[in-house]
Amino acid sequence: MHVTSRGFPLFLTFDLDAETMWTGRDPAYASRPILMSQGAYGWKVGTGRVLDLLKRYGVKATFFVPGIIVDQRPQLMERILEEGHEIAHHSYTHRWILGLSAQEEREEMEKGIAAIQRVSGRKPRGWRSPAAEISAVTLPMLVEYGFDYSSNFFDDDSPYLLTVEGKPTRIVELPFRWVLDDAPFFQYSIVLPGRTMQAPSAVLEAWKLEFDVLYAEKRMMMLGMHPELIGQPSRIKVLEGLLEHALNHPDVWIGRCDEVTDDMRPRLEAARP
Repeated sequence: MHVTSRGFPLFLTFDLDAETMWTGRDPAYASRPILMSQGAYGWKVGTGRVLDLLKRYGVKATFFVPGIIVDQRPQLMERILEEGHEIAHHSYTHRWILGLSAQEEREEMEKGIAAIQRVSGRKPRGWRSPAAEISAVTLPMLVEYGFDYSSNFFDDDSPYLLTVEGKPTRIVELPFRWVLDDAPFFQYSIVLPGRTMQAPSAVLEAWKLEFDVLYAEKRMMMLGMHPELIGQPSRIKVLEGLLEHALNHPDVWIGRCDEVTDDMRPRLEAARP
């Protein structure tokens, strides 16, 4: 039995980190124009290329955007919303949570919520951590601020409901893994870890194989991508190739995280021990 009423869920999510991919690690990087230009590619070129592809295939996606990018690029945010996509929470400045005090983390949470609320008219429903880390206060804050879903953990290939401080919640967790993220394959910068530049064909092969196994097992597939990476010319063909592969299968639902998790939640609650 599928976890949704519309078949296999394939999530296309985009972390629009832009310059914060660098400044989140070291604010001093803001004084290095060439580093910053690598992040600017995400909002200047990459996101538009991604949006054009999504429109061509008639599918919807979720963009996890740091609040500072929301504030800096309101016209781009408006285009994302006008084309039917979701904007979800990805901190405010993309600073690593483990380097923040509890109060600083709360400020990041509140400022990010306010930024998205200003541009969309509503609070964000989903949250993804910057740099795949959380602190002892993160999950309780997701409950406190009324989030409906999270996409952070690496412990499953199926969605599940989070338990926070020993108590069951209605927050749907959409787990993923590094093999389903474009950064380990494509992120190249002299000051960031990784420095990888894989052939697009290798990434497409990996993602198609992942899809085939997850689809056969009736689980889900969560892709985490970055417009400054996947939005480059050769790399957008990876996403297009996966879309074509997935859409050749019946009963595949490519949708926004908020809409798909609303469909999942009753089934997950019914199956909860």
